[in-house]
Amino acid sequence: MSTIRARDRDTVLQALRAGVVPRTGLAFIQVGRAKEVKALVGDIDRIADGGSAVRFVIGDYGSGKTFFLTLVRAIAQEKGLVTAHADLNPDRRLHGAQGQARSLYQELMRNLGTRTKPDAAVGSVVERFISSALQEAKLSGSSVEATIHGRLHALSELTNGYDFAEVIAKYYAGHEQGNDQLKTSAVRWLRGEFATKTDARAALGVRSIVEDDAIYDQLKLFARFTRLAGYKGLLICCDELVNLLKIPHAGARNSNYEQLLRMVNDVLQGTTEGLGFIFGGTPESLMDPRRGLFSYAALETRLRENAFARTHGVDDVSG
Repeated sequence: MSTIRARDRDTVLQALRAGVVPRTGLAFIQVGRAKEVKALVGDIDRIADGGSAVRFVIGDYGSGKTFFLTLVRAIAQEKGLVTAHADLNPDRRLHGAQGQARSLYQELMRNLGTRTKPDAAVGSVVERFISSALQEAKLSGSSVEATIHGRLHALSELTNGYDFAEVIAKYYAGHEQGNDQLKTSAVRWLRGEFATKTDARAALGVRSIVEDDAIYDQLKLFARFTRLAGYKGLLICCDELVNLLKIPHAGARNSNYEQLLRMVNDVLQGTTEGLGFIFGGTPESLMDPRRGLFSYAALETRLRENAFARTHGVDDVSG
C-alpha cells in the first residue's frame, strides 16, 4: 500500500469531519461501486480515444452521487482529460432566454480543471496549446501565427469556430507583446464573460460571443480544442438535475429537455469528438412522469432501464 502524505491525509480528514467531499485523496477512501467505476473508466477511455459518452448517475440524497462524480473527475484528469463541473440551479440551466444557459457555461469554465491545475485552468489549456504551436513552428520553419491558424482550421466547421481561432491568435499576440489586457480579454471570451458583441469586438475584433443558445456548440468547440492542445478530451459533469424538474413553466422545462436530448443524441450517434457528459440527479428527477426527464417521451425512450436485466435480476451498468 502506498504511503499517504500528511497533507493529503489532513485534507481528507478535515473534509470528512465537515461532511463534504474532499478535493484530493479520494482513492484512499473509495470503497465499493466497482462495477460503476469500471463502466465510467470505460467511458473515459472511449473519450480519450476520440469518441464520446453520456451517463446519468441517479441516486437519492446522501447516496454518494457527489463523491462518485468527484472520483470520476479525478480519474479523468489522471488519464489526461480536461474536466469541468457545475451544479444546475434556477439561474444555471441547459437552456434559457435570460442568461441562465450562459451562466451555466461560465460556471463550467470557472471549474475547468486538469491534473496539474484542478481549478480555473482555461489559461493553462491555452498556454499548453501555444507552447505546442511554438514547438511545431520551430520545427517546420513557418511563423507561429500561421501554425496556430493552421492547427485551428479544423474548428472553422463548427459554430463560432472562426472567432474561436481568432481569440486564440489574440492570446498569442498578447503573449508576444507583453499585453496582459489582451490575454485577459481572450480568456474572458473563452469563459463566456462578454455580455455584448460590441464589447467583444472592441476588445478582440470578433463578432460573436457565447450566448444562451450556443453553449453546447461552444462546449464542442472547446472539447476539440483541448485535444489540439495535447489533452485527451473534455468531460463535463452537471449535478442537481432535480432543478430542471423544479422549473415551473412547462415550456421552459421542455426547452431544457430538448437541449439535453440534443446532447444525448449527438453522443449516441457519434457526432461529437472527445466529449463526455455525466449528469447527476435523484430518481424523481429522472422518473417523475409529469415533470421529470421521463415526461419527455424521447428522453424516456433513450434512458429507461434495461427491461430484460430487471426481469432477470441482473445489474446493467451500460446505460
